[in-house]
Amino acid sequence: MADLPDRTSADVARELGIHVGQVYNWRSQFNKLAKHQFTVADGTNYSVSEKEEIRRLKKEVERLRKERDFLKKATAYFANHDE
Repeated sequence: MADLPDRTSADVARELGIHVGQVYNWRSQFNKLAKHQFTVADGTNYSVSEKEEIRRLKKEVERLRKERDFLKKATAYFANHDE
């Protein structure tokens, strides 16, 4: 709310019925923690390289599942047409 261009911290504080200093404190805390906001999952703080590795592994798992499904279908087809 306080980061909207037409709203000042004083406006937000007045609307919430709190001291303007509290809004500044919240904004400061948010700015310090915001860089970690999307790197924490399940309570684990992942580094950028770990996130990239997870992304790569998920893609590999997807590819391997598609291969497995194809091989299952091919095996079933050839088992039924083996004359």
